[in-house]
Amino acid sequence: MKLSEAETPCLLLDPDQLQRNIGMMAARCGKLGVTLRPHLKTPKSLQVAQLTVAGKAAPITVSTLREADYFAQGGYTDILCAAATTPNKLAHADKIQRETGTRVLLVADSAELVSAADTRAGALGAKFEFLIEVDCGEHRSGVGPASQELLGVARALEDASNLHPAGVMTHAGHSYGCDKADEIAAIAEEERAAAAGSAEALRKAGHDCAIVSVGSTPTVLHAKHMEGVTEARAGVYLFWDLSQVSRNICALEDIAVSVLASVIGHNTAGKSLVLDAGALALSKDISANAYLPDAKYGYVCDVETGKRFPGLSVHEVYQEHGLVPVPDESWFARLPIGSQVRVAPNHTCMTCAAYDVYNVVRGGEIVERWPRVNGW
Repeated sequence: MKLSEAETPCLLLDPDQLQRNIGMMAARCGKLGVTLRPHLKTPKSLQVAQLTVAGKAAPITVSTLREADYFAQGGYTDILCAAATTPNKLAHADKIQRETGTRVLLVADSAELVSAADTRAGALGAKFEFLIEVDCGEHRSGVGPASQELLGVARALEDASNLHPAGVMTHAGHSYGCDKADEIAAIAEEERAAAAGSAEALRKAGHDCAIVSVGSTPTVLHAKHMEGVTEARAGVYLFWDLSQVSRNICALEDIAVSVLASVIGHNTAGKSLVLDAGALALSKDISANAYLPDAKYGYVCDVETGKRFPGLSVHEVYQEHGLVPVPDESWFARLPIGSQVRVAPNHTCMTCAAYDVYNVVRGGEIVERWPRVNGW
């Protein structure tokens, strides 16, 4: 199908750029000497996973049990669900393990959660492995590095009848809060030290700690070394977005996904193009704007070249409408009603979540359609 025939809005994927992004991160983790456990919460696609992961026995990361189920059914056998899992979710995790034989690693950051999970696992007749989440500075979740609280969670896991300690994990989400390489490198070292130091504290106390897991795309790319770490989790590098462009982590041309939209109107009074891509097609995430104020809800780009039209962004979104202010009326002739544009996403994870399929584009044509999974 030609792009001009595609019903809009729809999600486009450049497979060649995706492959370049995959190769870049694989080389980086190889240089650091750590296993890459790619975070597949952004693509949520078996086809993307097949390109990203070196065999179905290789480790992957997900955010939800629905994702874990999807990839386990697809043959992946080592899956970390990187958010704390409460007892009401354990039946689903048990079902995945029983049906597929997949190792589903879960996360906890309190002895209270461990105790409740152990009771529920016993009722299910199930066994689970847990990583302890460590807070390396974001202060979203996790216990203090090498803290008494960490040791308390470890003791709870050791005492549990149906749970087994598998290691520690941390996530430097605060690395997205700066745009300078030296600041990100400092956060990367805090992340590494928090995980490695916690692992050392656990081992000194006699606890098992086989996995030492860190990760965010910026910290993996800027870390000086990964001593004491066994694996790195990264995900947004697969597709990139304006949030990462704004923080100087990647370039605009590295972005592998975009939203194909149509011009459905000319607001001559307001000097704006009206697109059929609004809040539901683009999301309302504007995280790039802190460092790239003109990103707004996404850069408006040429369909064929992917290059941004000078100064054009989606400034306002309604449910199904996006407004693009133009500097003068000549743009109404350049982009007549019915013409198409690409919108580079502000935050690719949020944007992709609106779609159930990737339209894979080569040479101006949609050559394949790759499904993705959504929800919980």
